[in-house]
Parts: sequence; structure tokens; C-alpha cells
Amino acid sequence: MKQIAIVEDEPLMREELETMLKKAGYETMEVCDFETAAEHLLQLSPDLILLDLNLPGASGFQICRSVKQKSSIPVFVLTSREQMKDELLALELGADEYLTKPCRKERLLARISNILKRYEGRSNLLEGDGFLLDRQTYTLYINGRSVILPKNQGKILETLLIQDGRMATKQELCRALWGTEEYIDENALQVNLTRLKKTIAGLDMNLQIETVRGVGHRLVRKGKEAGHEG
Repeated sequence: MKQIAIVEDEPLMREELETMLKKAGYETMEVCDFETAAEHLLQLSPDLILLDLNLPGASGFQICRSVKQKSSIPVFVLTSREQMKDELLALELGADEYLTKPCRKERLLARISNILKRYEGRSNLLEGDGFLLDRQTYTLYINGRSVILPKNQGKILETLLIQDGRMATKQELCRALWGTEEYIDENALQVNLTRLKKTIAGLDMNLQIETVRGVGHRLVRKGKEAGHEG
């Protein structure tokens, strides 16, 4: 059953949407703490986000931007704001659909269905800065092309992406590569990291791997001052 997160501050509208979606066969979840909505939505990882723009604490624009910067979860903006500039801004920030309310429920459900169909199979995709990584095949989609990474390089890149800028320790990387951290083969790990660094450089990606001695490895934007190599 597809899960839809409702981000709406008006209780009656929220209840109406929840009832309609449940009758249509969807599972719903409500997000009512709008200041932390983006973080909560990323943790919930629903199949679709139904998002209002006029919210207290944080605007729907901010939430849309934050979610789309870190995930490929589809965002459907449902709002009373009818100005073209609002729609264009929402779409520019990554929204997949924009519909003004009030609207016919048949139209809303049809558009929700269309978005979910477009995203079928994309749950395996991790989104990076200007690229997507398929977690099943380790296919990298970047600059209009697709590149299949060797399995170990794909596993390392997946682990670093999941860390979202935080350091991945040697133990975490070894567990991703070999399913254990009881025995750490530092030479083999370093070889795979070096190969991935060369792959990233060859694809002209916006990211690079930063290595900090005694701490771990992480992805940073190209040009950012790196730590001490180890």
C-alpha cells in the first residue's frame, strides 16, 4: 500500500484529505510540526508528499527545497495560492505537481496516481548532487549518461551518500563491502576508495571524497577544503 504524507495546517482540510486518500486505498501519515517537517519527512520516506505552502513555522517552499535536496521523494503541492510566480517557484524547487484548492477530488486522485506511476521503481534510487545512484545495479545516472559502477565502488558510494555529509568510519565501509567489521583489510579498502575517487574525477562530478586520518571518509562538494589524507 502506497504511503502519502499530508503536510497541511488546517485540521478540517487535513481530515478531508486523509479520508479521501484512505478510501482510495492509500495509507496516510500526518506531519504537523512544520519547523521540523523536512527532517521528519526524510525519516518517514513516504511514497509521496502532499504539501501545502501556507504553513506556520516553515513555508512549504522551504520544506520542498529541503526534501528535494536530499531525496527523490515526489512532492505534490496542493495550495490556495493561485499566482503563477508561486507555481513556478515551487516547480523550480523540485515540486512534481502543483494544484490549487479547492479542486475536484477526482482530479487530485488522478494526478496523485500519475505521479506514483512515474516514480515506480525509483525507490531504489539515491539522489546526489547532480546525479542518481541505483542501489540495486549500482548504475550511476549523471550528465545525461548512465555508468555501471563496479560492485565495491557502488557499495562505497551508496554508504557515503546515506551518511549525507557525515563521516563514514572504516568499520561502516567494511561492513558495507564485506558484511563484517571483525576483520578490517585496510589495504583492500584503500584500493577500492582510490578507484572510486578516480571514477568520480573521470565523471566530472560535483563531489569528491574527503579522507580524515583516524576519523573516516565523507562526500564533500568539489573545491571544499579537504581534511588530512590518511
